[in-house]
Amino acid sequence: MLTRSETRVLWFTLIYVATAGVAAVVGGNFEFLYYLAVMAALVAAVLALHKRVRLSGGALWGLSLWGAAHMAGGLVPVGDAGVLYNLWLIPGGLKYDQVVHALGFGLTTWVCWQALRSRLSVPYPSFGMAVLCAAAGMGFGALNEVIEFVATLTMAETNVGGYQNTGWDLVANLSGSVGVAGALWWRGRSAPE
Repeated sequence: MLTRSETRVLWFTLIYVATAGVAAVVGGNFEFLYYLAVMAALVAAVLALHKRVRLSGGALWGLSLWGAAHMAGGLVPVGDAGVLYNLWLIPGGLKYDQVVHALGFGLTTWVCWQALRSRLSVPYPSFGMAVLCAAAGMGFGALNEVIEFVATLTMAETNVGGYQNTGWDLVANLSGSVGVAGALWWRGRSAPE
């Protein structure tokens, strides 16, 4: 049974997913329907995980907001960039897409830690556990790239980008995952005994 706060997160997520679906159909962006199917599978996976390990409210809201950032990235038109995903926040240095990847897979690393912690009953990760969680976060990031690759193989037109985009996505995933794992480990080192 979901709490009131958890129900709010779920409704928020379902509303923006439905809105994105309508926007994709109205805009003729049928590639995006593929991503909506992936999003539906992810919502189901998070619900199943949450049922087993009871993720924190911050993690649930973070995952939902990350999903919203993904939906906006592929649908919100932005001048010459086409859509938000292609927008350079720092020209030639940092794209919206890279920020979403770093934050999202950092968040995924935190979720992996919450799942691991629920089974080990330890408040903070050891260095090895932090490395394992970072590797898991990066692994989920690589899975995301495989999903994007499948889109390029099955659809004539995609907004996925080429090899260099995939490489920068992986670097962003690494940055977010290692940053969060390092912060979790450091917090444990400096926590009072």
